[in-house]
Amino acid sequence: MHVEVRKKGDVVVADLTGRLVGGVGDEILREVVNELLAEGWKKILLNLSGVQVVDSAGIGELVASHKLCHSFGAQLRLLRLPKRVKETLHLAALLPVFHVFEDEKDALHDLAVPPTA
Repeated sequence: MHVEVRKKGDVVVADLTGRLVGGVGDEILREVVNELLAEGWKKILLNLSGVQVVDSAGIGELVASHKLCHSFGAQLRLLRLPKRVKETLHLAALLPVFHVFEDEKDALHDLAVPPTA
């Protein structure tokens, strides 16, 4: 998996491409999220439009990233989930855990609103 990071004001966008699978993609995602949190980012948007395959390890890492961000007081949003990823999250009853957006502007607007306690 490959990750390109770009900044949009106080939001960092990570564009993911490739395979979000155990042994490679999940470890890369973990490293990227840990690094962004260590740098002090509080608003993280994961763009998954380029993710072709996701397995249980990849789903697990998305959930772990969500929990980690929450523990740091950061917000995590998902952008442009491929159909298969969305279906997998739905079947695992995990889709409601995430804030998912199809449009980057909508996601950025959502992150601009202060979180409720």
